[in-house]
Amino acid sequence: MTDFTTIDLHWTGRPKSIASLLIESAGVKALVDPGPQSTLPTLRARLGDRGIDFRSLDTILLTHIHLDHAGATGSLLRENPNLKVYVHELGAPHMADPARLLASAGRLYGGELRTLYGDFEPVPKPNLLSLRGGELIRLGNAELVVHYTPGHASHHVTFWEPSSGTALVGDTAGVRVEGDRFLIPATPPPDIDLESWNASLDKIASWNPSRLFLTHFGYVEDAAAHIAHYKQRLEDWVERTRRLLESGADPSEAEQQFIDSIAREMRETLSRGDVEHYMFNAGLRLSWLGLLRYVRKRTRAPAR
Repeated sequence: MTDFTTIDLHWTGRPKSIASLLIESAGVKALVDPGPQSTLPTLRARLGDRGIDFRSLDTILLTHIHLDHAGATGSLLRENPNLKVYVHELGAPHMADPARLLASAGRLYGGELRTLYGDFEPVPKPNLLSLRGGELIRLGNAELVVHYTPGHASHHVTFWEPSSGTALVGDTAGVRVEGDRFLIPATPPPDIDLESWNASLDKIASWNPSRLFLTHFGYVEDAAAHIAHYKQRLEDWVERTRRLLESGADPSEAEQQFIDSIAREMRETLSRGDVEHYMFNAGLRLSWLGLLRYVRKRTRAPAR
C-alpha cells in the first residue's frame, strides 16, 4: 500500500499556500517538492507528527527548481547526505550551483527574497539524478513514471502514479486550493511557453487521471474539466497581455491594468479573504512579467 500525505508548509504563516507531498510505500519515504528553506521548521514539525525526521527520508522528487518548490533541498541534504534528488537535467546544474538561479530570483523579489524563501544551499552533484522523461522511479511498492512537461518552466516534469491515477503536476495545472472551484494561472518568467504548456496539459489529460496534486494547493478531483478550463484560462491571459501590449500603454500602466482586471474577476467570484489569499499566492506581477516576455518573444519571432 502507498500512502500520500499532503504537508501544508504554511508559507509566510498562510495555510494552503505551498504543499509538499509525502509518499510512503514499503518503508520508503519520499517528498515531492519540499518547498522553500523558509518553511523548513514547519516541514520538520509536520513530518515529526508522523514520527519521521529528515534522516528518515530516502528521496526528493522535484517537479522543477523554482524556490517555492525546491529551495529547501540543499538544507535537507545537510542533515541527510544520503538523500537521492530527482530533477530534470536542465535544472540539475542549478541545484548544484544555484548562483544564477538566485541572481534571477533576486531581480524579481529584491530585498524580500530571503524573507519569502530563505537560503538556497547547493546540492552535491553525486546526490542529483537527472531526468529527461520516460524514466520509472520505484519507491517501495510504488512506481512513478516521469514525464517531461514544460510550459511553466523549461525544466518541469510531472510524476505519474498510475495505480492510484494520481498525477503530481507541480505548477503545470495552475493555482487552485483544494475544495475550491476558482482557478488561476501561474506564469512567472522566464520560461513561459503556451504551445509547450498546452502539449503538456494534453499529455496529462491523455492518462485520464483520477486526480491531480497541485503544489498550490492540494488535490483536484475533476482532473479532465480542470485541465480543459486551465487551457482556456492560459489563452485568456495571453490575449489580455497581447491587447495591453498592442494598446501602447506605458509598461507600468499596462501592468496595473492587467492586475486590476484579474482582481476584479476575483472580487466577483470570491470572498474578501479568498481574494487576498489568491492574490498573494498567484504573484500577479510576476505572472504579468512572464506573459509579457512570452508575448514579446512571439511577436518578434519571424513568420514561417
